[in-house]
Amino acid sequence: MADSTALQEKLGVRFNEPSLLEQALVHSSYVNENPGSASVSNERLEFLGDAVLGMIFAEKLYQDLPDASEGEMTKLRSYLVCRDTLASVARAIGLGEHIYLGKGEEANSGRHKPANLAGALEAVIAAVFLDQGLAATSDVILRLFNRELQRLASQGVAADYKSQLQQLFQAKQQETPLYHIIETTGPDHDRGFTAEVRVGDTVLGRGSGKSKKLAETNAARSALEKLSTNFT
Repeated sequence: MADSTALQEKLGVRFNEPSLLEQALVHSSYVNENPGSASVSNERLEFLGDAVLGMIFAEKLYQDLPDASEGEMTKLRSYLVCRDTLASVARAIGLGEHIYLGKGEEANSGRHKPANLAGALEAVIAAVFLDQGLAATSDVILRLFNRELQRLASQGVAADYKSQLQQLFQAKQQETPLYHIIETTGPDHDRGFTAEVRVGDTVLGRGSGKSKKLAETNAARSALEKLSTNFT
């Protein structure tokens, strides 16, 4: 196995058992093409890493978003552990350069595939957990995902509901939903806003709130509730 010092520096961890990190980087295609090697794929570590990530993010969201409902926190956690988010974080630390791939997978741009990157990151998180314990693993996760966590902290569930609605229409190759503030009430120090979200001339949902962002969020949530049975 190659020297993993550079990766450990990016993770901010010095492994007591570097073999754990090495195993986390072994894709199943490498094992399949090298049956005589002592290598074991990272699939079991992926399983463990997924659980560790979910637990750390659940606690973080619970602490940082005291007004969020169970359903809202579940959606935000799902965003954090989804393949695209994991792959983005993996790219940021150059994880693809360290994965051990079979020749076929290498030739097929395996180092850049979101599934391979996401799986490797989950496995690396599991390796950190087994080698360093929960507290150190939490520090690594929160540092690696700091940008995503800051975005969720500043935007709350707004990004989640609005992005879900947009993705729903993009999947059907339809127009992008647009938001319009249709009413403003109250004095300057206690304003209320009502927003509509529309596609063309069709009103998908309406919502109110103490800020334009919250009104748009509630409009998106209303639209999703109405459309959920129509886009299955």
